[in-house]
Parts: sequence; structure tokens; C-alpha cells
Amino acid sequence: MSKVITHMTMSLDGFIADPDDRIDDIFDWYAAGEVTVPSANEGVSLRVDEASAVMLRDLTVGTGALVAGRRLFDITDGWGDSHPVGAPVVVVTHHVPQDADRWPRTTFAGDVTEAVTRAREIAGDKDVTIASANVAQQALALGLVDDVCVSLAPVLLGAGIPYFADLGRHLLLEDPEVVQGRRALHLRYAVRR
Repeated sequence: MSKVITHMTMSLDGFIADPDDRIDDIFDWYAAGEVTVPSANEGVSLRVDEASAVMLRDLTVGTGALVAGRRLFDITDGWGDSHPVGAPVVVVTHHVPQDADRWPRTTFAGDVTEAVTRAREIAGDKDVTIASANVAQQALALGLVDDVCVSLAPVLLGAGIPYFADLGRHLLLEDPEVVQGRRALHLRYAVRR
């Protein structure tokens, strides 16, 4: 059965980017190894250690649709309509871009519940991966997430954009699945129901 998961790379102090949206120090694990993991985006190269490669392949191959927020979509220019995961993208936004036809593999949804519903339809038997902090926070608060995945980077940013903020509710997670990679510790927690 397909799941809704979140996945972000996070600093040890809980941030997915610094205050200026820079991700260099927390994303260095994507270039810290000898194993190439295919990317659907020609501009993105992934060379990780073997343990991280297994985790990353499972994540990318298992993703049938990706949900992102409008802010991340704008920062990346919609990944040129080719997210590295290779799956179609559903963007949560209150304002669809006027030139939305530039991204034919992208669907726009007005809220998180609609985005997850549309992503599940697109994904079929595959997983839906949420890859935006604010959208992940909202989906967790709404009870829409099955698994929380964190690639924990060995850096303290001191400030920035938090992966988890005030969720508005208390959540318990199951014990983690742990993969020790080079420059990242990969953790996957099932949300306790």
C-alpha cells in the first residue's frame, strides 16, 4: 500500500536551510561518495556512499508523486519541470502562476489536503513524498503523513528555516529505521496511529 512520507535533509539543530535559503552545508552528502544515483534532472548529480545510495534509490524509485510548496517551487523554478526524483510534482499554492503551462508535469492545488489527494491519485501504488517544510508541517498537523524521513547532516546552522515548527499537536513516532551514511544519518519514523 502506498504511503505519504516526508523527506528533508536537516541540520542537527533542526533547519533545512539557512536564513538566506542556502543549503550547501546540509546537502554536501549528495556529493560525498563514489556511487552515482540516477537523477531525472540533468542539472542535478547525486554521488553518495553505498549506504546512502540504497536509501536514496528506495526513496526515488518508490515515489510516484512529489508535493512541494510554492516557495520551494519558485526558488527552484519548478526544477525545470524535471524534479530529480523523476515523479510529477503537485504544488500547494493560493496563486497558480500565469505561465503554469511551462510545467506540464506539475499540478497546482489550493491547500495541503487537496495536494495530497491529487498526489495520491497521480502516484497510484507508489508513495507520495512531501519535500517542503511548511507543507510537511501542515500535513503532519492534519494527520496525513505515514512516515517522517530525515537525512540528518552534521552541521549546526544556528538559524534558518525549520523542518518542524509548531505543529499544533503532539505526535508520537515509532522507533526509527537508521541508515548511517557519509555526511548524513538517515532516519525514517512511522507515525504512530
